[in-house]
Amino acid sequence: MTDRFSLAEQHALITGGTRGIGLAIARGFLEAGARVTICSRRQENVDGAVQELSEFGDRVLGVAAHVGKANDLEGLLDTAEDRFGSVQILVNNAGTNPYYGPIIDSDEAAWDKTMEVNLKGPYMLSRRVARRMVAAGGGSIINIASVAGHIASPMQGIYSISKAGVIMLTKVMARELGSQGVRVNCICPGVIKTRLSEALWADPQAEKQAAALKALGRVGTTDELIGAALYFASDAASFTTGAVLNVDGGMVI
Repeated sequence: MTDRFSLAEQHALITGGTRGIGLAIARGFLEAGARVTICSRRQENVDGAVQELSEFGDRVLGVAAHVGKANDLEGLLDTAEDRFGSVQILVNNAGTNPYYGPIIDSDEAAWDKTMEVNLKGPYMLSRRVARRMVAAGGGSIINIASVAGHIASPMQGIYSISKAGVIMLTKVMARELGSQGVRVNCICPGVIKTRLSEALWADPQAEKQAAALKALGRVGTTDELIGAALYFASDAASFTTGAVLNVDGGMVI
């Protein structure tokens, strides 16, 4: 059974992999035997994450890249493949939420920034990697969306719309690529203790309110996303594509 979840000799590329959910998934994949390339916009964040994962030695590569910039993505893929060969697993995790407030009070800059990172980035990188996966005989793409992509989230409207787009991107690519051996699935976290969601849990009263929305009565931790990602990445999910899995403590039921 454990062999079905093994990622031995697999090359996984994880965007936004220097902290939070991305870093947790990187560690989980490394523990499963993968070689992992992580990326983030800032070199200092990349260097810090590689140091944090130093116990895995030369199976970790860090690359500074902006997922919303086409030139950065080309350089990212070239560097990653020069080191570890073809990418068999892609995790589109990089995300941002620069605006908190009513949509009618938002400006175009907030919309553009959110869509660039949360939706355009996965679109641009996935199509580049998918072409290579098809040529190599298959692979797995995992998109990290959010339960906010299922339900209208007041004060987080632009973010919600971007994540709804990620869910549909998952389904469309799964339908188009399944016959060519590429599986595309999506994880929708609920409130997880990360910097991105800090406003929803850092204050004790806010955390209490967030926990009350969940059947399990608490917010989640980044390590609790590893199992879902490992399933989608591995042969255990060989008959799973187009799936949207909520890992939210029972918030969307």
